[in-house]
Amino acid sequence: MDQKKIDRINELARKARAEGLTPAEEEERAVLRREYIDSVVGSLESQLESTYLVDEKGRKRKLRKKGE
Repeated sequence: MDQKKIDRINELARKARAEGLTPAEEEERAVLRREYIDSVVGSLESQLESTYLVDEKGRKRKLRKKGE
């Protein structure tokens, strides 16, 4: 997500606290928030996919999703 979109999310948050948002702005805020959350979750998932656990004997084991 680029910085312009993050700045817009923050701008809408300030406006919501100060004076409220129009329905169109509320919809825009919801879309931007969802995009931001998806970006963060995707980044976290890719980081976890490259994470290994090392046991006491020094063996590496790839981190797996719960239930796999």
